[in-house]
Amino acid sequence: MAFDGVSSIWMNGRLVPYADANIHICSHVIHYGSSVFEGARCYKTEHGSSCFRLREHIRRLIDSAKIYRMQGAFTEDQLIDACLETIRANGFEECYIRPVIYRGFGTLGVNPSKCPVDTAIVVWSWGAYLGETALTQGVDVTISTWNRMAPNTLPALAKCGANYMNSQLINLEARARGFTEGIALTTDGLISEGSGENIFVVWRGKIFTPGLQFSILAGITRDSVMTLARELGYEVVESAIPRETLYVADEVFFTGTAAEVTPIRSVDGVPVGSGTRGEVTRRIQEAYFNEVKGAHPRHPEWHLKVYP
Repeated sequence: MAFDGVSSIWMNGRLVPYADANIHICSHVIHYGSSVFEGARCYKTEHGSSCFRLREHIRRLIDSAKIYRMQGAFTEDQLIDACLETIRANGFEECYIRPVIYRGFGTLGVNPSKCPVDTAIVVWSWGAYLGETALTQGVDVTISTWNRMAPNTLPALAKCGANYMNSQLINLEARARGFTEGIALTTDGLISEGSGENIFVVWRGKIFTPGLQFSILAGITRDSVMTLARELGYEVVESAIPRETLYVADEVFFTGTAAEVTPIRSVDGVPVGSGTRGEVTRRIQEAYFNEVKGAHPRHPEWHLKVYP
């Protein structure tokens, strides 16, 4: 299936036609999941098309590659320029940005050291990740039977393709049970994150979110929301969160580049608070969308203009 409106994909330093952006079936990444990737967004703002925190995303991409000993051929600045070039080549005013560094065709053993490290960038139009009504009405979620990776197994701080096999199991199980998304616990039974989202809990006047030690991805949207929430006067606490907190919380919401700020209206069939989007979530959503869409940006350093 083609992405509507996508004509060009950036691969290893040049734009290629969409239909020609192929890799070999024997590429290491296909057999062993040896890729790291990012997901960023370009928003149409009052001041033109702008990529939100693109530098931070590219920096995390390079860090993920370093963790997996994947020495890429491109610098941070080169990758940022390539993202902008790809958006312009496809003529998007607003889009999702997916840079990926992966091991290509060399050998088919587990040892990847003789495989080339390739880089590609794809952009496409992507709306509300968890559904068109999710941002206002919230989503119904369940606690997954699948745990997040234990520390020192797969590195959660690396946004690696292989890690998302765990995410797929979490999401597929939730969907099969009639829920929109699943929440994973750590191997110690504490809240970790969704299949592709960080999680926040509003409880007794404070906002809680799992710390990095709980096998979460260090989300850039998570970091943005923590900053904006503190600027709104809320206390944000990174801590261990027991599972049962979700059932008695006043509000719960997901964050992520794809999910943005999405309220959770029920967990395992138990309504969160009143079962509707809460006031804290609404205020954080408003601050977030004012920021990313440029209506009232507090942080100009988070924005990168696409077109001159």
